[in-house]
Amino acid sequence: MVAPTPPTEGNTPMDLRSWYVPTGRLSRRDFWLRYALPIGALQIVATLLDLALGLSSTEASSTADGWQASMTAGPIGIVVALALLVPSIASAVTRLHDRGHSAWWLLFDLLIVIGWIVLFVQYVLPGDEGPNEYGPPTGASTGHPQYA
Repeated sequence: MVAPTPPTEGNTPMDLRSWYVPTGRLSRRDFWLRYALPIGALQIVATLLDLALGLSSTEASSTADGWQASMTAGPIGIVVALALLVPSIASAVTRLHDRGHSAWWLLFDLLIVIGWIVLFVQYVLPGDEGPNEYGPPTGASTGHPQYA
């Protein structure tokens, strides 16, 4: 019997356990396609469901300075946001690991706007080419397999 070969980046099944374990490194491609986009899509769907079911409210008003808009979160959006909190943090940590940074870099989130830009730049830049303290690089482009 032939032993199965480990999957390489791009053809690994989505393993939900990996959404909760912030270890190792996560390639830029996997971060965006397997974490950021699905998490963002789920949050948008939850918000639209809240609005469609009348569970959240939106309000626009005119003020002396111009227009002001506000929206309150509904119960579906809150539950989805809480359910996705740990996967969001875990994926961000492993993406930062790919760049050679520790999880402490997530504290940049506390710096409104500037911190978000700093982290966004880290998420879109390519990871370290060689091994770093968090492990070898992942992905077919580096020749190293990515294990699920």
